[in-house]
Amino acid sequence: LFNRGEANLDAFFLWHPWLYLFLVPAVGMRMWSEERRLGTIELLLTMPVTPWQAILGKFFAAWAVIGLALALTFPVWITVNYLGNPDNGVILAGYLGSLLMGGAYLALTAMTSAITRNQVVAFILSVVIALFLILAGYPPVTNLLIQWASPWLVEAIASFSVMTHFEGIRRGVLDSRDLLYFLSIILFSLFTTSVILRAHRAG
Repeated sequence: LFNRGEANLDAFFLWHPWLYLFLVPAVGMRMWSEERRLGTIELLLTMPVTPWQAILGKFFAAWAVIGLALALTFPVWITVNYLGNPDNGVILAGYLGSLLMGGAYLALTAMTSAITRNQVVAFILSVVIALFLILAGYPPVTNLLIQWASPWLVEAIASFSVMTHFEGIRRGVLDSRDLLYFLSIILFSLFTTSVILRAHRAG
């Protein structure tokens, strides 16, 4: 909680990409795989709701669970304010970035759970994709890559990483490119989920 004699939550947010690597897929792995396994997905998609309404309903419900889990850490924020004088704007930005990152991981998990009937497979696929998005911008990995790859290539790969885009937000810098990155992952993954579900219904 303290860095260079200053009260902050920098180290707290530093571990969120790794924490969400397993937590979020565990929350979302049953989102669609269980519906497919039980054969209830056809019933759900024939109800008087559009596929998008069903997708968004499940997504926002699961995202609310992640948001609630994040809100349960607010006592840590309160404690830091009691012990010191932190920059609450930076901490608030960290919470926003963490919530967006959780949403991105969750949307990817929704996509993988729509692919398979097996929730364990959905979990593993989600972890693998999220791990790639972490390692692509993880300093030890980028430092290794730059020894044999061109800097522009390493930078291009790192631009796909959640680490790259979460880092600025975690430090209190709300860059529109970072916000757009997480929102793009969410929208792309949910759109892909809708395509997969429509294909199942057509089949």
